[in-house]
Amino acid sequence: MASRIYAVLIADVLESSSRPGMRALLGKKLAAVSKRHLQRKLVNLPYSVTAGDEFQTVTGNLPSIPAVILDLRSMLRPLSLRIGIGIGRVSDRIQPPVNRLSGEAFQFARRAIENIKANSLFKFEVLTAFASRNESFNSTINLIYGLHDTLVLKITTKQWETIREFLDRPSLEQTAGRLKLDPSTVSRNLKRGYYSQLAETAKVAGSFIGHTFR
Repeated sequence: MASRIYAVLIADVLESSSRPGMRALLGKKLAAVSKRHLQRKLVNLPYSVTAGDEFQTVTGNLPSIPAVILDLRSMLRPLSLRIGIGIGRVSDRIQPPVNRLSGEAFQFARRAIENIKANSLFKFEVLTAFASRNESFNSTINLIYGLHDTLVLKITTKQWETIREFLDRPSLEQTAGRLKLDPSTVSRNLKRGYYSQLAETAKVAGSFIGHTFR
């Protein structure tokens, strides 16, 4: 039986019923992001669609969670996601399929995403929630991401496209070349898309998670 602490990520697609061909699009995008995240050792298992528009994964690399969240939000556009993260024990050996695994991390992840759906964390809309045994951690990280998501909800499609390209190679000139834009336009899109705030959140939140669960 596994004794290590893991993070379970459960995500679903907002307004999925209004998107024709959503399941095929989701599968294609998840295949690409699975390859990317497995190569970078950000997750332990490929993303797997477990029910309808919902998908899951598991990672033992806890400080990577914020980077995973940011990458998912950028790479899966135009799909918008609710993301619940549960941190705790996993009762089984970490191997696919993910929907056959169990343990408190899965229970916490389910609680987290249900809190988003019920809008029970704050009086404002959020897209991301965490749950664990550590209530002090939960309160702090959920406030960080609640404020973070206030910015995320304002980012336009063009700004996300620029962010996605810049995440791969953080160079204004290279990003501008790939998008066929002026470097000044890329810079403006990143600024108006809150790229610096998103990147800083991922950095600080990753450190906070790592220190809390080391």
